[in-house]
Amino acid sequence: MSTADDAAVYRLTPDLALVQTVDYITPLVDDPYQYGQIAAANSISDVYAMGGRPVLALNIVAFPTDALPMDVLGDILRGGADKAAEADVRIIGGHSVDDKEPKYGLAVTGLVHPDRILRNSTARPGDRLFLTKPLGMGIIATAIKRERASADLIERAVRVMTTLNKGAALAAIEVGVDACTDITGFGLLGHLREMTAGSRCGARIGFHQVAFLDGVTELARQGLVPGGTQRNLAYVEPSVTFAAALGSVERLLLADAQTSGGLLLAVPSARAARLREALRAQGVSTVAEIGEIVDDPSGRITVGP
Repeated sequence: MSTADDAAVYRLTPDLALVQTVDYITPLVDDPYQYGQIAAANSISDVYAMGGRPVLALNIVAFPTDALPMDVLGDILRGGADKAAEADVRIIGGHSVDDKEPKYGLAVTGLVHPDRILRNSTARPGDRLFLTKPLGMGIIATAIKRERASADLIERAVRVMTTLNKGAALAAIEVGVDACTDITGFGLLGHLREMTAGSRCGARIGFHQVAFLDGVTELARQGLVPGGTQRNLAYVEPSVTFAAALGSVERLLLADAQTSGGLLLAVPSARAARLREALRAQGVSTVAEIGEIVDDPSGRITVGP
């Protein structure tokens, strides 16, 4: 808890440990099947972020049985089951309650060797930082709710959010990264701050090196920014030095609250090229080298243009 690890790890034997996590979300899209897929990918991601192999899951469901037909719930669960199967995870049960707003997610159990756990607090000065998915999901979700997102943008966002972090995690394990976390509700800056604070190092990133979904910047300029993103920025801003050229929109983009975001990987510079190759070999479509870890015990983040 002290370093905000992505999941809990419990050692069973000298060479085997359990990885345990839980997450659930409210609908981000109108299609219930896609919603189920997104929620499952989001829940499973924390096991990947710890270097684990997810194996089992339990459904967590809240559903308004008097307001929506049960086949909607069936589509949600089918989406979750199909995404879990893609991750080689078996859903073996779960629990449901009647609620006014749909909520769905998974409690996920994974396995990991105790000596091969990936943590968010073990980055080292000189490490290069890689991001494996574009940002902007929180802003797009807000645009969807206000009916301001195009069908093409929604399709691209769904593709990102339903993509498992399995390939990125396998590449990270193969190459041997120093630290790893996934980018979710606290945004890139929030999760990077957890990494720098836990590692007692600083970070330097470039705004234009970060990947964003096309169209997100314009939506942010139109004010389609979720409250969670604004709170993220307010929380992390005292620990960040921004270049003067970066205005409020650029700062909000870096703090945008993500759902089923990518992995943030800190890798020794000597292995950076190998990591890039391994990510590509695993089919990871976004491989953005966004900056580096620097020697600064305060954990401060510097964002350049």
